[in-house]
Amino acid sequence: MSRQKKLEKEKKQQKEPKQIRNSKVHDSSSKLIFGNAELCSQFLRNYMDMPILCNIRAEDIEDVSERYIPMFTEERNSDTVKRIKITEKDTFYFISLIEHKTKVDYNVSMQLLRYMVYIWEDYEKEMERQHKGISRTKGFRYPPILPVVYYEGKEYWSASGNFKERILFNKAFEPFTPGFFYKLIQLNSYSIEELFEKNDELSLVMLLNRIQNMEEFRELNIPKDYLKNISEHGTDETLNIIGKVIAAMLRHLQVSEEEIADFTGQVKEKKMSELFENFKGYNLPEARKKAREAGREEGRKEGEEYFLIRMVCKMLRKGKAIAEILEDWEEERSIIEEIYRAAQSFAPNYDVEEVRKAMKHRAEN
Repeated sequence: MSRQKKLEKEKKQQKEPKQIRNSKVHDSSSKLIFGNAELCSQFLRNYMDMPILCNIRAEDIEDVSERYIPMFTEERNSDTVKRIKITEKDTFYFISLIEHKTKVDYNVSMQLLRYMVYIWEDYEKEMERQHKGISRTKGFRYPPILPVVYYEGKEYWSASGNFKERILFNKAFEPFTPGFFYKLIQLNSYSIEELFEKNDELSLVMLLNRIQNMEEFRELNIPKDYLKNISEHGTDETLNIIGKVIAAMLRHLQVSEEEIADFTGQVKEKKMSELFENFKGYNLPEARKKAREAGREEGRKEGEEYFLIRMVCKMLRKGKAIAEILEDWEEERSIIEEIYRAAQSFAPNYDVEEVRKAMKHRAEN
């Protein structure tokens, strides 16, 4: 590339808005929650139990995550930083760490500390540009920061919320060690009734995100007034997010894309009560049977074994456990287990051709 073209490319990149790029972004409802100002404001008002936040509105929230991209890593790309107006003059910063892992991350307190220091340093530089030397004055104050961990896993969050407990000999060195707690929001710690009482779009998103199988869904007794209120008062944007969450749930339950489109279309039409009534009568076992039959037909065209290898590798990439895979492919248990054993050597990419070669090698030896 010539020097002139390189300069033109750099100039173009400077003009373009920066985006968080990450190959491992988890497309989940929690990322949607904190990416939407209305849902984020509901979260702060109704779930933080802090009187100072009870009047926060969507228009008070500014997403400044892009400003702190240098702090984000592949594992932490879903994290968000918001600057939130409390009064006309006063703001605070809200950091949300989103955990999708099934295992507890015991080092989130250190990650939060890094964010907090970085935000305060950035704030100091901004104030210094406006008023040289202001940070060294007696009256200068740094903005408050609210650190939150939003955890979706089923395993109990056993990590301490106190940063000091990550430090060796913390009692002996207590006067010289930074100390803070983060707020933990553990999705599965809320009962169904507690979420209904919240009576907002966010509660429905959280409720849907808990559902793991059809039996859990069928056991839900969602009040019609609750769904009616959300349908009537939800904005187009929040209803669109609810539609995306429902679509993700239905895909998890192996509903066809055509039927998913029909179901989620009812959300946009503000007919959520009808949607849930219709879906409760949906014959999921029959749908799975059709999916297996369609899969076998495709398998006959490509070779049954090759098709199954592709299918298993795809599900493993999505984080599916062998038990979940076998739940819908019980009739092929022996071959599925064989593929699973061969695939373990190729995690996390699970290359289909490599798995196939490994199985062939095992068969020959």
